[in-house]
Amino acid sequence: MDAFGHINHARMVTLMEEARIQWLLSAGEEYTPLIKSAMIVHVEIRYQSQLRHDDSPLAIGMWIKGFRSVDFTIGYEIRGADADPASKPACVASTQMAVVDIEKHSLRRLTATEKGYLTAWSR
Repeated sequence: MDAFGHINHARMVTLMEEARIQWLLSAGEEYTPLIKSAMIVHVEIRYQSQLRHDDSPLAIGMWIKGFRSVDFTIGYEIRGADADPASKPACVASTQMAVVDIEKHSLRRLTATEKGYLTAWSR
């Protein structure tokens, strides 16, 4: 919580990270290269209403907003635990992830299998 009783911005980034890691790990061993090579390029967060400690646990909805040959963007909608799933989210965010060849220290292209997985999570 910050001085105004809202969930702290740094904590919100951490909550998004925890949700993203759980989602990536749920993909299964077939997607290990994607899991191990995805790195954050850009994070964007827009707060639309207050979130307080009493709103916990938060509900974080995630989907793939889009992908290109070497990156993909995850969308997030964050609501309080008791919020109607159809209500306006308290926070909307996105994380752009690039995939890298760790050994070569360079970007790599998404494989057809990875693109299929990302497509399955697209809205």
